[in-house]
Amino acid sequence: MIFKPLLKSALGEEPCDLLFKNARFANLCTMEYETGDIAVKDGVIVGIGAGYEAKETVDCTGRLLLPGFIEGHMHVESTFMTPRVLAGAVSPHGTTTVMPDPHEIANTCGVEGIRFMHRESAGLPIDFYYGAPSCVPASAQETPFEDIEAGEIEKLFAEGACTHLGEMMNFPGVCFGDDKVWAKLAAAKDKVITGHAPRVRGRELSAYLLGGITSDHECDGEDEALEKLRRGMYLMIRQGATARNLKELAPILAKRPGLAVRCLTVSDDINPMFIKERGHLDGCLRELIEYGVEPLAALRTITLTPAEYFRLYDRGALAPAKIADIVMVDGLEKCTVLQVWKRGKLVAENGAAIEKTTPAVTSALPGYSGEVRTPAADELRVKIDDPGAEINVIGVIPGQVVTKTLKMKPTDIGGFACADAGRELAKMAVVEKNRGTGRFSIGFLHGFGLVRGAIASSIAHDAHNFTCAGMDDISMAAALRELSRIRGGIVIAEGEKILAEIELPVGGLMSLLDAGEGLKKLEALAAARDALGCTNPHAFMHLSFMSLSVIPELKLTDKGYFDITGGGEIPLFVR
Repeated sequence: MIFKPLLKSALGEEPCDLLFKNARFANLCTMEYETGDIAVKDGVIVGIGAGYEAKETVDCTGRLLLPGFIEGHMHVESTFMTPRVLAGAVSPHGTTTVMPDPHEIANTCGVEGIRFMHRESAGLPIDFYYGAPSCVPASAQETPFEDIEAGEIEKLFAEGACTHLGEMMNFPGVCFGDDKVWAKLAAAKDKVITGHAPRVRGRELSAYLLGGITSDHECDGEDEALEKLRRGMYLMIRQGATARNLKELAPILAKRPGLAVRCLTVSDDINPMFIKERGHLDGCLRELIEYGVEPLAALRTITLTPAEYFRLYDRGALAPAKIADIVMVDGLEKCTVLQVWKRGKLVAENGAAIEKTTPAVTSALPGYSGEVRTPAADELRVKIDDPGAEINVIGVIPGQVVTKTLKMKPTDIGGFACADAGRELAKMAVVEKNRGTGRFSIGFLHGFGLVRGAIASSIAHDAHNFTCAGMDDISMAAALRELSRIRGGIVIAEGEKILAEIELPVGGLMSLLDAGEGLKKLEALAAARDALGCTNPHAFMHLSFMSLSVIPELKLTDKGYFDITGGGEIPLFVR
């Protein structure tokens, strides 16, 4: 933007559009609180101080002004909402900019899915800057709709659909010099390259950094996080619906608030119920302060630091030449968001968006075109050929997307390995849907929390094939069959009876309902889950990560068990 036409307003010679009078605001340039009127013209802050006049005045007495909040890493698709609906849901929480990685819809709908997300994000009260997906597929073990290589990434940058490279999950490919992976890194040229490197440390971390990757959101411990900071990475402190690392990582900032210049607080994967319970980045801010982080340092992690990291130098602070993304709150500790302005326009007030946004029309969206052939109950049975063998089992860890690799004796019923609620052992199935092969695999989960019935979902990171966890084969077959009929979503079944479901027709990931209607469906699903005796309040989100092959340890894809850190493909039965 050319600022020359704004000079007279900055000098007080012409009235501004908007003036925040008696403003107390957080100055993140000097890490202090300041007072003074803030003048806005054409959506840009043009001056701070006394003597400005404006067409509209906002009295800020007793309130605190903050820069608009910036989400440094999330997946829109994981919210079950399209960009338009999500904007209406999180804008009232002070979010004004989001840096999403659209690799979920890229896995189910290919490059056209990314273009769809870009188109649907125009003209909203939030700026969406998409990362070009770097790992579709996430690994050779997963089956997406189509592979996205370096050439497609270059086109997405050239078109303006993407502004940075999305999380580089294939850390073995980086470290061991895979040509296709390095071609994608080269396609990013001088753009920001975001990372994904759980438990990558030492020499492997050094090799990973040679790829130009500059951030990581997968740290779940203080030692690993400090090592990555010391090696020059930006630390993304994740607090999502499933993976919650803020409590473990907040002490880093509490002890060394100066590190806020290298730390971002992000959500990664959240859903409407999570937003209802704790908000968005405003919730992260409250929790950081609760865990002892100095309030202005906590604020910096969701404002100026993400702006600087992503080279969005026009935002992140309240200063002349910054766009007027402004949040009015009652104070930092409670952070009750009262009003939100986007480029000087009021877009949210008292917890509600000013303008209602409607879901997208998706008739032209690519993806699987027919019903998926799902296995019958008898096909889900697992025969025990060797009575002395053990089975490999995915050990679910509460609050984490990483898992354990367990070895257990199977529960033998009539010569078949079965689920067993008494041993916290559930059966799991993954059915390939993106290319219509009908291929499926079977494994087991420990600690998932299901007691009876089955949960099936088309949300299964990252390829998003059909996945199901269940305690009996009839319930599992019924849930998968219904999932195919509704062309994607979440289904809960007990026996042949469908207890609850939500349809997600946008790539099998997102709903066409508005935020309120979608929340009611999810609440009904939660009630059905609890009625089955499930002890895991995050079962839906947990299940969605049990297929993500690039997260340690054991995972199940449509091709079978896989452990990226433990030898690759893993058999079900072991001696």
